[in-house]
Amino acid sequence: MLESNKDSAKLDAMKRIVGMIAKGRNASELFPAVVKNVASKNIEIKKLVYVYLVRYAEEQQDLALLSISTFQRALKDPNQLIRASALRVLSSIRVPIIVPIMMLAIKDASADLSPYVRKNAAHAIQKLYSLDPEQKEMLIEVIEKLLKDKSTLVAGSVVMAFEEVCPERIDLIHKNYRKLCNLLVDVEEWGQVVIIHMLTRYARTQFVSPWKEDGGAEDSEKNFYESDDEQREGTERRKKPYAMDPDHRLLIRNTKPLLQSRNAAVVMAVAQLYWHISPKSEAGVISKSLVRLLRSNREVQYIVLQNIATMSIQRKGMFEPYLKSFYVRSTDPTMIKTLKLEILTNLANEANVSTLLREFQTYVRSQDKQFAAATIQTVGRCASSISEVSDSCLSGLVCLLSSRDEVVVAESVVVIKKLLQMRPAQHGEIIKHMAKLLDSITVPVARASILWLIGENCERVPKIAPDVLRKMAKSFTSEDDLVKLQILNLGAKLYLTNSKQTKLLTQYILNLGKYDQNYDIRDRTRFIRQLIVPNEKSGALSKYAKKIFLAQKPAPLLESPFKDRDHFQLGTLSHTLNTKAAGYLELSNWPEVAPDPSVRNVEVVELTKEWTPAGKAKKENPAKKFYSESEEEEDSSDSSSESESESGSESEEEADSSEDSSASSPNEQEGESASESEGRSKRTAKKSWKTRAKSDSEDEEKENEKSKSSDSSSAESSSAEGSSSDAESESESDSGPDSRKVTKEKEGRPKQARSTLPKDVSLLDLDDFNSVSTPVALPTPVLSPSLRADLEGLNLSTTSSVINVSSPVFVPMKTHVLLHRMSGKGLAAHYFFPRQPCIFGAKMVSVQITLNNTTDQKIENIHVGEKKLPAGMQMHAFSPVDSLEPEGSVTVSMGIDFCDSTQTASFQLCTKDDCFSVNIQPPVGELLLPVAMSEKDFKKEQGMLTGMNETSALIVATPQDFTPSVILQKVVNVANVGAVPSGQDHLHS
Repeated sequence: MLESNKDSAKLDAMKRIVGMIAKGRNASELFPAVVKNVASKNIEIKKLVYVYLVRYAEEQQDLALLSISTFQRALKDPNQLIRASALRVLSSIRVPIIVPIMMLAIKDASADLSPYVRKNAAHAIQKLYSLDPEQKEMLIEVIEKLLKDKSTLVAGSVVMAFEEVCPERIDLIHKNYRKLCNLLVDVEEWGQVVIIHMLTRYARTQFVSPWKEDGGAEDSEKNFYESDDEQREGTERRKKPYAMDPDHRLLIRNTKPLLQSRNAAVVMAVAQLYWHISPKSEAGVISKSLVRLLRSNREVQYIVLQNIATMSIQRKGMFEPYLKSFYVRSTDPTMIKTLKLEILTNLANEANVSTLLREFQTYVRSQDKQFAAATIQTVGRCASSISEVSDSCLSGLVCLLSSRDEVVVAESVVVIKKLLQMRPAQHGEIIKHMAKLLDSITVPVARASILWLIGENCERVPKIAPDVLRKMAKSFTSEDDLVKLQILNLGAKLYLTNSKQTKLLTQYILNLGKYDQNYDIRDRTRFIRQLIVPNEKSGALSKYAKKIFLAQKPAPLLESPFKDRDHFQLGTLSHTLNTKAAGYLELSNWPEVAPDPSVRNVEVVELTKEWTPAGKAKKENPAKKFYSESEEEEDSSDSSSESESESGSESEEEADSSEDSSASSPNEQEGESASESEGRSKRTAKKSWKTRAKSDSEDEEKENEKSKSSDSSSAESSSAEGSSSDAESESESDSGPDSRKVTKEKEGRPKQARSTLPKDVSLLDLDDFNSVSTPVALPTPVLSPSLRADLEGLNLSTTSSVINVSSPVFVPMKTHVLLHRMSGKGLAAHYFFPRQPCIFGAKMVSVQITLNNTTDQKIENIHVGEKKLPAGMQMHAFSPVDSLEPEGSVTVSMGIDFCDSTQTASFQLCTKDDCFSVNIQPPVGELLLPVAMSEKDFKKEQGMLTGMNETSALIVATPQDFTPSVILQKVVNVANVGAVPSGQDHLHS
C-alpha cells in the first residue's frame, strides 16, 4: 500500500501504521517504505509520515539523514503544521553532524509568523542542547528572543527551554516578568505548571520575605552597647511597616484563580507558590483546593497527601477545618491510609484528640496489619505530644497486649517501651505485665523490646528480672540475633546489680555467645566479658562498667517523617522522594534587601510610520508599556485600520517587509493566514498604545509608578473574570495559533473575534473552571472524661456489616513452568500469581511471567501469538519484548479472565523465528478475592450459598504447631482468602 500509485492507499496505510504505534506495537521495519513518502504532495500523508518519523528517527538515523534536504524544504512550506512537524523530525535525529542545520532551523523558526511553529522551536532548543551543550550561548540568544513573544502558546514552552538550558540566567526574566504574570491564566495547563515553578524561584531571589510583617522578631533585642541614638534609629527601623512589592502582589493575585483548575498539577503548583512566597496569613486559601484534589485518583492523592503532611506540621490551622476529609476509608490503599494517618496525627491537639483517638480505635481493628501497626505508632505519638492523654493512651496500648494478633501485640510493645522511657519510675506494674508476655510473644522486635525494658529497670523489678534471664538462657540458641543481643545486655546489667543470683547464669550465657555463628554476637560477648569480669588483661575501662551499662538513656523523640522535608520545594520529585533528584533547582533564601525593582520596567515602545487609509502620515506618539492593561476610550473618528511595525525582537526592516506582505496579499493560502492575523493584531494594539502617550519626560518616574499600580489593578480584574476576552486580549499581539482580529465597535456592542486557523486544527482549548463547594467545618470537641474507659475497651472485633475488598494476607512466590528451556530453544518462561488487582480489567487475574534467555545469542521480538481460548475467556497479552540479551531476564505482566473456571488458557509464545504452544491453568485459590467482614455477616452470607461447587483440600501439620496462625498460613498459601474474626478457638472461617 505504501508503494502504491494512489494517494488513498498510502493514506490508509499511514493511518494503520500510526494506529499500530499508538497501541505500542513495533513498526520500525516499515521505516524505508515510509521514508519514501516524505516528499508526498498530499498534506495528510506528509503529516502522518512526520508523526512516524518523530517516533523512529532516533532509531533509524542513517535512513533519516537521507531525507534532510526534504525536511529543509518543508521548513519553508506554507502550512504551519508541516513547518512545525519538519522541525520536530529534524530535532529528533540525534546525530552531531547536523547540529549546524538544526541551529539554523531553530533560529528561522523562532521568527516564524505562526506561534505554533515558534512553540516547536522552543521544544527543539532542549533537544539540541542535550545533543550538543556547546551551543548554549547561541541557544540563550534564541530563548531571549522567544521570551519576548506575547503568544500564550509559546510562553510555556520557552520557559521550559529556559529551565533546561540556563535556569541561572534570571536576568532574562526581568523584562518579561509582568507579561508572564498577566498571560498566565490563558497559557495551556502544563505551561502554567512550568511558569509557576519558575516564577516561584524568581520571587525568592527578587523580593524580600513577606513573613516578617510583625517588624522582624530577630531585631527585637537591644544591643548591650547600643547608644540611645542608635536605639532610637533601630526602633524606627523596626516599626517601619512591611510594604509588599507590587510585582510580588501581581504574581500572587494572578495565580489565585488557577486554584480552581481541573488539572491537579496546576493546583499543586499554585499551592506550592503560595506556601513559599505568600504571606502566612494568605496561605490558607490553598487548603480548600488541596482537599478537593483528594477526590482524584490514587496517584494524585498520594502526592497531594505528602505535601499536606509537610504543610500540616508547621501550620495546623490551615487544615483543621477539613479534619474529617482525612479520615481513612477501608477502600484506600495502605500508602494512602498511612499518609492520612500522618496528617491526622499532625493536626492532633487538646481540642480534637478525643475524636481522633476514637477514630484510631476503628483503625486498630483493620485487616490491613501494616496499617494497624501504623495506627499504634500514631497513638504513641499522640501520647508523647499531648500530656493530657498520655496515661489513657498507655492504658489502651496495654489492653492491646492481650490481642490474638501478633503484629498488633508486637507494635504495642515497641510503642509502650518508648513511652515508658519518658517516665520509667511510674510504671513498674506495666513492666511486670510485659514480662509475663514473653512466653506468648514470638515477634523478635517485641521480645527484644521487653528484654531491654527489664534490663533498664532491673532494680525496680528485682524478683522478676533474674527469672526472665533464667528462661532466656534456656532458649538462647534458638532465639533471633536481635533477641540474643538483648539477652547479653540483660545478663551484663544483672551481673552488675545482682551478681549473687545471676553470676553463674551470666557466665553461662557468655559462654554460649562466645561460640555463636553470628560474629556480631561473638564480638559483643567478648566485649561484655572484659568489662564486667575484670582480669589482669582488662584495661581501665572495666572500672566504669556500671556507668556504661546503667547510664540514663535519653527518651526517644517520636517525630513525623515529614518534619525535615520542607527544605525541598513542594510538589517536586525531590520532595516526594525526600532526596535531591537530578535536575532539581533549589529555592534560594529571601534577600535581606530587595534588588532594584526597576529592572522589570519595560522600555517605551517607539512607534514608526503610520498611514491613514488615504495614505496621509500621522504624528508619532510614544507608546505605553505593552503589559499595562488600562484602557481609555478611543475617538470615534479613529476607527480606520492602521498598521505599524514592531520594535524589540525584530528589526524595522523585517517589520516593514511583513507589513508589506500582509497588505499586498491578504488572501493568500493557509500558511499566510497567521501573518495577516498578526498584522491585524498589531493595528489593534497600536490603537491602544495611541491613547497611552506620555506628555512630559520630566515626570517619567512618576508615570512608571502609576503604570505599575494600574498594572496590578487591571491584572486583578482580569483574573477575576476568568477567560472573558476584554482589555487583556487587546494588549496581546498574539494569542496562539488562532490569532484573532479584534475590531472596536460602538459603545454597547460586543467585540467580535474571527479565527484564521483551519477548521480541522485545534491547537488551544481553554475551559472555564467551576467553583468548589466549601466543606462544613467540624466543631472542636472537648476531652471526654470517659476516654480512659473507651481506650481500655479496645478490641479487634468488628461489627461492621459492610463487605470490603482487602489486600491479600499472603502472596506465595511459587512459580510454575510455562516453557522449559529445552522446549523453547533456550527461551525459558515461568509464571506465578502476584494476587494484585489486574490493571487490564477488574475481572481479570493478574499473571506475571519471567522470561529467561539461557543461550549465548540475543532473542528478539518475544510476543504472544495465536490464542486458543474457551468461549467467554479473555486475555490481555503483555507488550512485546524487542530483545533479550544472553543470560538476560525480564518480567512482564498479563491479565486473563478465566470466567470463574479452571479451564486452561492456551496460547503461543513466539520469538522472531519460532512459536511455542504454552498454557496456563489457574489453581482454584487464585480465582478468589479476599474481603473483610464480621463473623455475623460471614454466617449470613454462608447461609445464602446454595448449589455452589465445593472444593476441599487436606492440611498437614504437627499437633504442637496446630495453632490459628499456622492454620491461617496453610490456608492462605493455597487460596487468596481473608480471615474472619471468630469468637471460638476451634472454629476458623
